[in-house]
Amino acid sequence: EANGMQDRITLIHGKVEDVQLPVDKVDVIVSEWMGYALLYESMLDSVIFARDKWLAADGLMLPDKASLFMLGIEDMQFKKDKVGFWKDVYGFDMSSIQPTVLAEPIVDI
Repeated sequence: EANGMQDRITLIHGKVEDVQLPVDKVDVIVSEWMGYALLYESMLDSVIFARDKWLAADGLMLPDKASLFMLGIEDMQFKKDKVGFWKDVYGFDMSSIQPTVLAEPIVDI
């Protein structure tokens, strides 16, 4: 209302899978769906749901693209902290799980 657009823009707040729209198709979908590493918060499924259900054929999704830059590094201290943790888990020796932990990449955001 403060910008004089109330006759052209309708804001609907809610979970995309649950809301009902007053129209069949929309011109624009604006969503902040990008979490850590673009996909961490698992919002992509909801954005695709909204696109497939409501976006007009010539509609816009904003943002419409993203870039993901990744780098593999070796951090021995970080690895020791994560793997060494299993030697004393609240007083229990869980070191037998260490080979399994080492077989998988250790990812931290």
